[in-house]
Amino acid sequence: MPTRHDIRNVAIVAHVDHGKTTIVDAMLKQAGAFAAHQQLDDRMMDSNDLEREKGITILAKNTAVKYHPKDGGAPITINIIDTPGHADFGGEVERGLSMVDAVVLLVDASEGPLPQTRFVLRKALQQRKPVILCINKTDRPDSRIDEVVNETYDLFLDLDADEDQIEFPIVYACGRDGIASLTKPENGTVPADSDNLEPFFSTILEHVPAPSYDEEAPLQAHVTNLDADNFLGRIALLRVEQGELRKGQTVAWIKRDGTISNVRITELMMTEALTRKPAEVAGPGDICAVAGIPDIMIGETLADPENPIALPLITVDQPAISMTIGTNTSPLVGRGGTGKGADAKSAVKQRKVTARQVKDRLDRELIGNVSLRVLDTERPDAWEVQGRGELALAILVEQMRREGFELTIGKPQVVTKEIDGKTHEPVERLTVDVPEEHMGAVTQLMGVRKGRMDNMSNHGSGWVRMEFVVPSRGLIGFRTEFLTNTRGTGIAHSIHEGHEPWFGTLTTRNNGSLVADRAGAVTAFAMTNLQERGVLFTDPGTEVYEGMIVGENSRSDDMDVNITKEKKLTNMRSSSADSFEAIVPPRKLSLEQSLEFCRDDECVEVTPEAVRIRKVILDQNARGRASSRAKNG
Repeated sequence: MPTRHDIRNVAIVAHVDHGKTTIVDAMLKQAGAFAAHQQLDDRMMDSNDLEREKGITILAKNTAVKYHPKDGGAPITINIIDTPGHADFGGEVERGLSMVDAVVLLVDASEGPLPQTRFVLRKALQQRKPVILCINKTDRPDSRIDEVVNETYDLFLDLDADEDQIEFPIVYACGRDGIASLTKPENGTVPADSDNLEPFFSTILEHVPAPSYDEEAPLQAHVTNLDADNFLGRIALLRVEQGELRKGQTVAWIKRDGTISNVRITELMMTEALTRKPAEVAGPGDICAVAGIPDIMIGETLADPENPIALPLITVDQPAISMTIGTNTSPLVGRGGTGKGADAKSAVKQRKVTARQVKDRLDRELIGNVSLRVLDTERPDAWEVQGRGELALAILVEQMRREGFELTIGKPQVVTKEIDGKTHEPVERLTVDVPEEHMGAVTQLMGVRKGRMDNMSNHGSGWVRMEFVVPSRGLIGFRTEFLTNTRGTGIAHSIHEGHEPWFGTLTTRNNGSLVADRAGAVTAFAMTNLQERGVLFTDPGTEVYEGMIVGENSRSDDMDVNITKEKKLTNMRSSSADSFEAIVPPRKLSLEQSLEFCRDDECVEVTPEAVRIRKVILDQNARGRASSRAKNG
């Protein structure tokens, strides 16, 4: 079959924070994608605000570099897909792999293969993609290159790789400095026999297969991603498998349900570095963007109108975690922050608080996010949203909050399956790296959560790596407690491992909540009296309402408290006459921590200014009646 030697398509896959985006930056700079005078940011591919704040890649993105071979041959376009390293965004990884002919597996020279490395590699091997191993961060003082290479070989064998797949080339790199070599450097050093990424580029050209095609085959192009433009509307990113796609051409659009309609390509663009440029034609193997089809969806096919042949739909793993997202039902709905004046009023006017607005936004998210599901509930203003993990759902809520939505979020639950008449729940493979002195604390934590230890290894550097298989619901609320118990030193990563029979009841949170029993503003006087009862979450002056959770009780049951109590003044005493008692600074919970903290009868209120935890039933008496009914059956 004829092949196109002027193009290579490769995806960079790795665990979180092993340096994918940094090495793509270095490739762009060294391939001359930018002018010498351009001001460049770090992690250019992480263009999303949330990606920059959290330091992780959330969306798969593509870029292209023009590589000029040293022998003076014709320039070669290398299309690079930068994929997320977090298993919660696995749908993005699966789409990215469908666009490429090989993968670069990036592994940290110190940490070695971790759960997400296993996840992304398993996907690549299932799709029969050749692999190039890149050992990154060789300059880390604690790097252990030989052991990491051996661990990677073990991982390939563990995932049933065949002989061809296991004969992979190895590149050693320091992505931050933009240096790569085929010769193994000493541990803790930058490769000495190179000063650029030339060996990395040449390995990609040699080991990534050039796209092959059939000259007689009709047009087939696969939609793998979606984007939007203010002027062009919806943009479909696709890979041309066979034939040619031209601007102005009429093509057959084969939808997910099998129906076919003819549409016209109004705009055709190809990626160069970080920008899309207009193009006239895209051939086999090209990754391009087209406009002019307003309702096109991921996984659909553009084909020849005379002979339309559909490509297989993209399949992704099933959701494991769900939570209810609905409109804000608290007494403070639509009130905005505590600010006054015209700015505050205009901000409140832009609030999105109706059920129709929330439903439209969730439907819009489904267009580009193939691993998400939205199901109706008994209530007309709440929906069950299912996804891969807590982080993926928390990112969605954070994005909606920044867009002006006010929401009520239920406690995350697991999505169960019926297998042979028995309830099965999702389980995770959790890998934990901790200093030796915290081993006991972590083992105890996992025991409470019904986790079973599968493996334990000691690197001899004072750190221990433990692997557990644990039910997914046992990990809801795990990370905060884990970081506290390991004094912030522990590293934990988990990945979906399948389904196992229901593990029974889990009690993960031992402490109850401090619940406000009336509306008002928090006073320093009340906080001083309450802080010995537990840990508080609110500052003085914060507005609270009945049923809002203002702290964590030191005991296991809930306690209704008056946090708005004022100090009574007399003629003899002024408010400041007594000696001041120090108020312990309140614990500020992020959105993810608030979702982890929730019990079954609690939910989280999310607004652009605040994240509050509250009881589902706000009224104290109604709550008491409901709990006594539940106890008495």
